[in-house]
Amino acid sequence: MSQNVPSFDQLMEAAQRSAMHLEMRDQYGVGDEADDFNTWRRTGQRDTDPHSEYWAPWVDMISRAVARGVVVRRARIVSEPVTEYIRYEHAGTAVNVHAGEQVRWLPRQRAVDLMLPGADLWIFDGAQVLFNHFTGDGEWADPDMELRTEPSIIKQCSDAFEAVWERAVPHNEYEIH
Repeated sequence: MSQNVPSFDQLMEAAQRSAMHLEMRDQYGVGDEADDFNTWRRTGQRDTDPHSEYWAPWVDMISRAVARGVVVRRARIVSEPVTEYIRYEHAGTAVNVHAGEQVRWLPRQRAVDLMLPGADLWIFDGAQVLFNHFTGDGEWADPDMELRTEPSIIKQCSDAFEAVWERAVPHNEYEIH
């Protein structure tokens, strides 16, 4: 990201009403998860301690946002049967919920008639869309994030998120297939 564009952390810290995250990939390969993912693959055990070095920064940031009245929602569109990576994500989602996020899952087959953006994204306060760009194998692309503020893009992305959210299954009810 260029220096004049706020970082993700700055955008989250500035949010006052809402932060909505739409995830649409079945595989991510971002380096900061590699150790935890490999441990989970080897042992079947995922770090679910909200106070661990891995989770604490995220839990603290989301907890602060929720405490100031921000509604944080995450919707994941997934192919079924799910990938190994989605199983890993599902195994750790209890920590997202603990931090204050609302999380839902939508099987991809139930999303075929929805018009969706071409990249994962965050929408902050209905005023900014932060697109997350990844390579084909799930690593961060260059540039990795793109901030857009055009009302038409915000509306399209917000409408897409709400359509997914309406159909998606709450985390505590979603069963991995």
